Amino acid sequence: MNTNANAAFQPQPSQHHKLSKLQVLRRAFFLTFGAAFMSVGLEIFLVPNNIIDGGIVGISIIASHLTQVPLGIYLLLLNLPFLAIGYKQIGKTFAVSTLYAVAIMSIGTTLLHPIPPITIDPLLAAVFGGIILGIGVGMVIRSGGSLDGTEIVAILFSKKSAFSVGEIVMFLNLFILGSAGFVFGWDRAMYSLIAYFIAFKMIDITIEGFDESRAVWIISENHERIGASIMQRLGRGVTYLNGEGAFTGDSKKVIFCVVTRLEEAKLKTIVDELDPSAFLAVGNIHDVKGGRFKKKDIH
Repeated sequence: MNTNANAAFQPQPSQHHKLSKLQVLRRAFFLTFGAAFMSVGLEIFLVPNNIIDGGIVGISIIASHLTQVPLGIYLLLLNLPFLAIGYKQIGKTFAVSTLYAVAIMSIGTTLLHPIPPITIDPLLAAVFGGIILGIGVGMVIRSGGSLDGTEIVAILFSKKSAFSVGEIVMFLNLFILGSAGFVFGWDRAMYSLIAYFIAFKMIDITIEGFDESRAVWIISENHERIGASIMQRLGRGVTYLNGEGAFTGDSKKVIFCVVTRLEEAKLKTIVDELDPSAFLAVGNIHDVKGGRFKKKDIH
């Protein structure tokens, strides 16, 4: 867990005490609403239509269906061992945030269970349930917590195997979602895959936002004109890096800048206008902080 996240739950010097309280309140707010969204997605959409999610949540839904024990109990009990592991592996802030979010989710599913579902159409339930689940999980992750212990298991296994965390999570979830076919029928297993995929994409959107950032590298003989045009027409700062061609040994200037997804097309137009043969590389960025990324006013 990063230093800023830990600061939210650790004592701060007196001059930063007010800020620390605001950080804690903000985190609690998003953890609460994220877990509440997760509860709505489960009990109002997925569970009544025998559609499951991946991870511990999916296992809890299957176990609750087979034993008739309330879903909230399984959600809390099955996550507790992984919370203890997460406390040792990731840190106190993560464990406290996750425990709080899981507790809210467990209480929420218990309170919402008597409420009838909004729809009994499995496709609508999978689509809208997946959207709401993804938003809820994304809010919790952005606040430094988690609603599922599967990722912690994957981190531990990845250290002792040749598989990555993502590959282990995918394998576990495919196994869990496949199990739904034996319990609820194979059509429900396929609807579960739809819900899982939609939730997965919504998590990305919630964490990164619609206004995603792009890192751009440009190599051109006209680097000064291109850099000046980017600053003037897009209002973005640029940085000139010193580079050297490995094959020719020639020194080159590399333009580096960060733009939003919506500005990417305009930036490419600028480069094409000034140097159609320029080398251009664009990559996704998950987070941008500091520097002069904040857009300047263009007059």
